[in-house]
Formats: sequence, C-alpha cells, structure tokens
Amino acid sequence: MSGDKKILRRAALALLATLVCSQAVAGVVITGTRLIYPASQKEITVKLNNNGVRPALIQSWVDSGDVESSPTSSKAPFVLSPPVSRIDPGKGQSLRLMFTGSALPANKESVFWLNVLEIPPKAEGPVDLNVLQMAFRSRIKIFYRPDSLPGKPAEAIEQLQWSLTRQGQGYALQAYNPTAFHVSQVELALVAGTQRYPSEDGMIGPGQTRQFPLPTLKALPGAGAQVEFNAINDYGALVPSKQALKP
Repeated sequence: MSGDKKILRRAALALLATLVCSQAVAGVVITGTRLIYPASQKEITVKLNNNGVRPALIQSWVDSGDVESSPTSSKAPFVLSPPVSRIDPGKGQSLRLMFTGSALPANKESVFWLNVLEIPPKAEGPVDLNVLQMAFRSRIKIFYRPDSLPGKPAEAIEQLQWSLTRQGQGYALQAYNPTAFHVSQVELALVAGTQRYPSEDGMIGPGQTRQFPLPTLKALPGAGAQVEFNAINDYGALVPSKQALKP
C-alpha cells in the first residue's frame, strides 16, 4: 500500500472512531441566568441541579470578566462555598456566594461572572473503547448592587440614549447609559419603515458609551427610524423596548 493510501486509511479510521464514540452531555444547570448581589447582604445562595443520569463533579469560581480565568488566577472579590462538590443525578447543590469586602464603586453596579465547571466521571468499559469526554463550563453574570443607587434597574432600560454614528465605511448604533445600572440587550436592530437592520447583542455599563455595528445599513435612514431591542431584567425575562434616535 502506498504512503498516500496509508494516510487516507488512517484518516478514515480516525473519523470512524470519532463518529462511533460516546459523547458526554452537560447535566448540571444553574438556576437562573443572572445573580443580583445586594451590598447589604453577607451572602447569597446559588442553586445547581444535576439533570443528567450520572454523578457530576463540579468546580465553581468567580472572575472579573476574563473568560480565560481559572480558580487560581482569578482576583474577583468573592468566595464560593463549597468550591468543589459532587452532585448525584436528580439532586441539587446550593453554593454560598460571599463578598470579601474589597473596595468597589458605591455609586454604580459592578459586574462579575460565576463559573461552574462540570467534570465528567471516568469512562466505563474496555480500555480500548473510543470515548470523547468533555468538561462543560457554564458562566453567568453577577451584578454587585450598592445600596441606595438612584433610580431603579427596570427604569434604566428606557433611559438609554441611542444615536446613529459613522463607523469606518458604514454605520453603527451608539448607546449611552446615564444610569447606575447595567443594561443587557438582545435582538438589537434599527427599524426604518419596512426595513430592519440587525446589530449584535451586548451590555451597556453605567456611564458607558458603546457602539453596535449595522453591517447591512448602507445609507442614512429617513425620519422616524427607531431602535428596537429586548432588554434582560433582573429575573432573566425579556423586556421589549422601542426608542427613537437622538439627533
């Protein structure tokens, strides 16, 4: 058999092994899509559930926004107890999230991220069985909320100020958030008459100005164009919003 044929045969066998291998499926889920941490509380509880059919070993930590962080590298001012635990199938586990007291702004929210890494159990069966095992990480936002902030989180959605700006050779929606709260949005679009120009999901922090590109918009829209999006509230529900562009 020639060298090229041997390489092709090995590649085919490797592909077949991948196709017939068993694959791990994430079973541990976090209750809720975001966490609100009031500054007046000593701790809050995070609920995890194992909806899978096997026991799961989970490791949890908090980071300050770096997706590449690890339990040893993160400097976020929170601790979780327990940081490592086993959850049997059909069971749950409560994590205690505690703020360590580091200095954070008192006039606006701060955002952090909860990481839950599910480590699959050791594969069972013959040692030569081809098994693809995957560790799954879930990541949700933690909003640290100081006491007595002006306004309410729900009101921040309608207080965003939207304008249209040039971005390179095209256009972008520009959002300014004058409030003390973060606003997370999905399904953002500029609507002009019957035309809809979609943008991207994102979060606008307190006092932040952020641009969202409009790749399909090639010319300035006529009068009456509106910004449409769904904001995500404290409970993870979508709140539809329509707002006029600022001049």
